[in-house]
Amino acid sequence: MKRVDDFRLRFGKQELVPIMIGGMGVDISTAELSLEAARLGGIGHISDAMLPTVSDRRYNTKYVKDKLKQYKFNVANSDKSVVQFDLGLIAEATATHVSRTMEAKRGDGLVFINCMEKLTMNSPRETLRVRLQAAMDNGIDGITLAAGLHLGSFALIEEHPRFRDVKLGIIVSSLRALQLFLKKSARTGRLPDYVVVEGPLAGGHLGFGLDWAQYDLATIVAEIAAWLKAEELDIPLIPAGGIFTGSDAVNFLEAGAAAVQVATRFTVTRECGLPEDVQQEYFKASEGDIEVNLISPTGYPMRMLINSPAIGNGIRPNCEAYGYLLDAKGSCQYIDAYNRAVAELPEGSKVKVMDKTCLCTHMRNFDLWTCGHYTYRLKDTSRKGEDGRYEILSAEHVFRDYQFSTDGKLALPA
Repeated sequence: MKRVDDFRLRFGKQELVPIMIGGMGVDISTAELSLEAARLGGIGHISDAMLPTVSDRRYNTKYVKDKLKQYKFNVANSDKSVVQFDLGLIAEATATHVSRTMEAKRGDGLVFINCMEKLTMNSPRETLRVRLQAAMDNGIDGITLAAGLHLGSFALIEEHPRFRDVKLGIIVSSLRALQLFLKKSARTGRLPDYVVVEGPLAGGHLGFGLDWAQYDLATIVAEIAAWLKAEELDIPLIPAGGIFTGSDAVNFLEAGAAAVQVATRFTVTRECGLPEDVQQEYFKASEGDIEVNLISPTGYPMRMLINSPAIGNGIRPNCEAYGYLLDAKGSCQYIDAYNRAVAELPEGSKVKVMDKTCLCTHMRNFDLWTCGHYTYRLKDTSRKGEDGRYEILSAEHVFRDYQFSTDGKLALPA
């Protein structure tokens, strides 16, 4: 019976353990988690979601405080078009996080950065260009283009000296999305080095509607693989979403996948950025505690725990401090939802906003508990103590379990 370790992900002459840990923001996929994946011979991701905010927490910078001070006069104004990010400071925050991570890298694996197109930051094109270029400038091994179609992203960086050196990949959830990306990127003369095919059981934002349950990852991967073969395009496919055991991974690898991307099981590791009290909520979750809803202001459906403190929370929009989801006109769906809720509020009542949430504030505070479909199985991967709390695992333990397990088994901590 084969194990994941019987396969290798190949980029030219480079061979890697075919395990990629997905990029979870905000700083849930930490530098420490990505470095463990690289040390063990696989691929880890850091996330570029809200990096100025992450930098403040990690490196004692004051980007958020200074930005709030600059735009505090606008707090009561629903028009946020004046709230702009300093492109130099975005580059600086990205440079700090990427360079320090890469300086600490050990082992034969790689560290990539997950870059969200939906992180529009009141200037979608320019802020995306700065984030991509700063990551490349500071030694990142690869960039995974996420949360959007990224139809113009290759064009933003085609003049960069590392454009053909850095590994570049795209996350898609359908053949149509991949075809659009390849068509729009064709003039750069550059194919992606890999394609992550994310299925309907993934965590966080989904590339499906609320009919997500009608789709199947294996079917989507097979459809894309057949099309690539017919077009004579040799692009490694990396399935993601619902791959919970090493045996699940082997099924895809035997079918021709180059590697697998996994994330849910790493949310309850010591190297993950989630606070331990939140990790215990993940362990305790039942299948009925997980839902896909539309409260994200990005417009994408999102999977999360139903007891997430962010759901229904009527916090005032904090765009002057954060504002990472403001569009080019300075608008955000949460601002609209909040203002509607305030207008309809009976006197003396507490504001509750059910249809959207302030993604920036709640992700920053770890109050939006996004998760994969199989989060309810995490309790089967650990041991419950007499105090009712589950043992937090090491990233190496989980990685090795994927790498060497067979028969659908899960290795418990010693």
